[in-house]
Amino acid sequence: MTKEILWTAEAAATATGGALCAKGGPEDEWTATGVSIDTRTLEPGDLFVALKDVRDGHAFVANAFEAGAAAALVSHAPESLPEGAPLLMVPDVLQGLRDMGAAARTRAKKRVAVTGSVGKTSTKEMLRAALSVSGKTHASVKSFNNHWGVPITLARMAPDTEYGVFEIGMNHAGEITPLTKFAAPDVAIITIIGEAHIEFFDSKDGIAEAKAEIFFGLKEGGAAILNRDDPYFDLLANRAKERGAGRILTFGAGAGADVRVLKVSETSGGSRIEAEIFGEQRAFDLSAFGRHQAMNAAAVIAAAHALGAPLDNTLKGLGALVAVDGRGARGAIPASGGGAATLIDESYNANPTSMAAAAAVLKSAVPGAGGRRIAVLGDMLELGEDGPGLHAALADVFKDAEADKIYAAGPLMAHMWAGLPEAVRGAHAETTKELVDAVASDIRAGDVVMVKGSLGMKMSVIIEALKSQTEPARKQA
Repeated sequence: MTKEILWTAEAAATATGGALCAKGGPEDEWTATGVSIDTRTLEPGDLFVALKDVRDGHAFVANAFEAGAAAALVSHAPESLPEGAPLLMVPDVLQGLRDMGAAARTRAKKRVAVTGSVGKTSTKEMLRAALSVSGKTHASVKSFNNHWGVPITLARMAPDTEYGVFEIGMNHAGEITPLTKFAAPDVAIITIIGEAHIEFFDSKDGIAEAKAEIFFGLKEGGAAILNRDDPYFDLLANRAKERGAGRILTFGAGAGADVRVLKVSETSGGSRIEAEIFGEQRAFDLSAFGRHQAMNAAAVIAAAHALGAPLDNTLKGLGALVAVDGRGARGAIPASGGGAATLIDESYNANPTSMAAAAAVLKSAVPGAGGRRIAVLGDMLELGEDGPGLHAALADVFKDAEADKIYAAGPLMAHMWAGLPEAVRGAHAETTKELVDAVASDIRAGDVVMVKGSLGMKMSVIIEALKSQTEPARKQA
């Protein structure tokens, strides 16, 4: 299938104010069908953006052209380029990417942005699935939600996009404001306020105020989508009104929510959700497990309603959702003694709120004959001085979840470990790599294994080892 042209050389030069040139030749004409910042995932026809982040992207421009890049956005001409390699020269590459994003912003007829302490990426993926039934939808990949993630998401939008979906994240106060102003959403969602990144705040009040920055970019008269059950609902609603929101739509389980989750039942492929949607009783399927995912779906339904998407289309899209790796995806894994176990992959990130949600998912999971519920947990990072106590509290959380065996990695998890009954203790190690063999060798047929921890703990090492279940692969991990 022929790829759609996203950028011509002239359009990119106009957006950035940059100069078109080619090594060893005159100005070159080119068209780009994508935008990439990583040569490992670059596809032929992409415009390569040589960002300076952990490493300087200029060192990889030659690799980009070897992989089929159409051109490169650079601040200077790198050495060892192929003859005639087309370049777009700008003073600052990140600003050039921002300028391209700003120029592409109006390609989407309607835009929705999502933030919150947990559930951002899951909600973003649900929005992608739900809105795609009603019109061409473009959404950020992975968790591209930072100072370069939002601009590149905009720059990758096709000219005929109906819905643009943007995830917006932060670690510190003030980080959301420029991103939301950049995306300029018609609808803004805050999933829930939790302790994520509390190391950088005096209290959860500060986190709530930082998340409320999303309304600084909300278009005048736009819709704010808020969790009616959140203790910070009144604060967030007030901030939304102060910053020009024309409507506040709510979701939750309590009375008064516009989209109210009444019942969540686990099915073989996910959840069956019964809800009251703007006064109408409806039931729908979701290929994700857990009450927290039902709440994310409720937020999506409210947002889609605000954007004018038909409800039937929205529910159809949610039913077709594919679970995301690291955020609740399930699959069979080989057991060490033969047979199969079930893996619940919650490995992407963790904070106390999402840990409690994951524990509830583990509790609702039904092991096979002779199987057990097993939790493999890594440290929750960026919790500051509250970290030890918040980790210690997990002992009761997973006791309530009826976990039969718990494995833990990281120094903070030692505080949880100390509160666990001896019979529940599997093993504790400083790193996930040190924990791999103990976990993999203990998995029996019928077990349900849930893996969760902060991104910095590299819980994916455990995931890959369990999927392979071979000793060489475990050692390599």
